[in-house]
Amino acid sequence: MKRNLLILTITVMLSTTVSGKIIKRQLSIFQNSVPETETLARGTMEFVYDYRCCIDTTNIIEDNISSDNMLLQIGPDGLSKFSSYKNLTVDSLLMRSSQEQIANAALEGKLSNGEFMTIYKNYPAGRLTHTEKICQDWFSYDEDMPCFDWELMDSVINVLGYECQSAKCMFRGREWTVFYTEDIPLADGPWKLHGLPGLIMRASDEKGHYTFECIGIKSKADRPITIYKVPFNKVKRSDYYDTKHRYEVNPYAYFEATTGGHITVSDETGNIQLDAYDPIELPFDYIELDWKK
Repeated sequence: MKRNLLILTITVMLSTTVSGKIIKRQLSIFQNSVPETETLARGTMEFVYDYRCCIDTTNIIEDNISSDNMLLQIGPDGLSKFSSYKNLTVDSLLMRSSQEQIANAALEGKLSNGEFMTIYKNYPAGRLTHTEKICQDWFSYDEDMPCFDWELMDSVINVLGYECQSAKCMFRGREWTVFYTEDIPLADGPWKLHGLPGLIMRASDEKGHYTFECIGIKSKADRPITIYKVPFNKVKRSDYYDTKHRYEVNPYAYFEATTGGHITVSDETGNIQLDAYDPIELPFDYIELDWKK
């Protein structure tokens, strides 16, 4: 189902550290429609994860931690989907609201998007598909289901009442430590992580730049596992990262180059920021560190 909306709003914000260095530029665009979806299967179980990533690894404080709640939907034949719970909520709100209600919700900040990264495991069978929206465009790439050379460890913790054993491995430049429970016999987990004899309940890289922790479980679910029916730009994984990087070092220039639009960026006092279109150096790196190769 597709719902046309009246609203198309662009919000820009410059974020700075205490030293005055710009660490992130944000470009939020409220779309004028909710994409149609295709149902892949009915989900059978759902797990909510608190996802956190550090957007300034030179100064790891709470203000520099970006977070979102992510939903892991489990389907038949190993199919699963890992996506933003906030985006599902926003889509639902848009579909059942009047245009006036939508406009009011936007003004109240209730239509802010979550993480656009979506990971499908075993879609298609034996493959992993990553979809993501970058600026106004949708991208996707697929790859063989990644192999993780897990080393089982001795540490044990409790997550949501489940006893969890630990394991670690190197994957694409980061060392991951995870905690999984055999009480939930699913060889799945957040993001691309999988392959243990139980659900991965907590995961973090060695520096704490990326973390996932299960905070909610629905053992019986029938929410459909869907995918947007949009014209994906199908690319290689390396090309996806190149595009994402080009956008994040200068979202305003990327927006202008790909849409023909123009953005005037002003500070809080209304002064035009003449250097807003200059590229910046990102003070963080992506979850997979091999993207530059």
